[in-house]
Amino acid sequence: MTAFFEAKGLEIRFGGVVAADDVNIRIEEGRNLAIIGPNGAGKTTFLNICTGYLKPSAGEVIFDGQTITRKSPLEITRLGVARAFQIPQLFAEHTALENMLIAGAARSQRWAPFTRMYDIPERGEMMHLLELVNCGHVANRLVDELPEGQRKLIDIALALALKPRLLFMDEPTSGVASSEKFAVLDIIAKALDEAKVTSVFVEHDMGIVERFADEIAVWNRGVVMHRGTPDEILNHPDVIRDVIGGEVTDA
Repeated sequence: MTAFFEAKGLEIRFGGVVAADDVNIRIEEGRNLAIIGPNGAGKTTFLNICTGYLKPSAGEVIFDGQTITRKSPLEITRLGVARAFQIPQLFAEHTALENMLIAGAARSQRWAPFTRMYDIPERGEMMHLLELVNCGHVANRLVDELPEGQRKLIDIALALALKPRLLFMDEPTSGVASSEKFAVLDIIAKALDEAKVTSVFVEHDMGIVERFADEIAVWNRGVVMHRGTPDEILNHPDVIRDVIGGEVTDA
């Protein structure tokens, strides 16, 4: 059976640092996979390889039966694999809706003078995506004026504008106030579910991981050390000791 997304034998080094050492992992469609691990474990490197920003020295990445290892980020995006970064990639001097219109024009390659982008056929769709992430009410506000939580949500809307089937997210709640993290995460989860998008996300907040993930993969020194359900992984002695940080007690 063809895997929805699969990494096979990935290897990459930066000098003496091993960021991926024979990484093998399959991603199932319709599941939310969290990647956790200590800083420098290779988590973001894995996302960069899967989305074309880095080329491995060995191994391959396969999406829906097609090898995408040597393709550019743009080519991979057009195949249905999108990326949301730790720092939202937005045009801060433009409004939320203008950012969405740029994404819509880029997807359709229907470029025009900016003042005419308001007339592109995708405008209604772009507005719907903003509403999907609870940002319709800030559509006409400059991104630079918005709090980090709303910027994160707009960044997700931009990714969804590309009509992906799989979305990689690097710390989707990073920089968001602690009191707002779960609310932002719930909005993202609902939006991805409605759009039928499978997700893989790197996260350090174990509360977020436990709430959102269907499965967890634990990275350490460029290797996938463990994989399982949130209950299995977050209670695993090695994970408690090496990732979460805490005292391991006997059951």
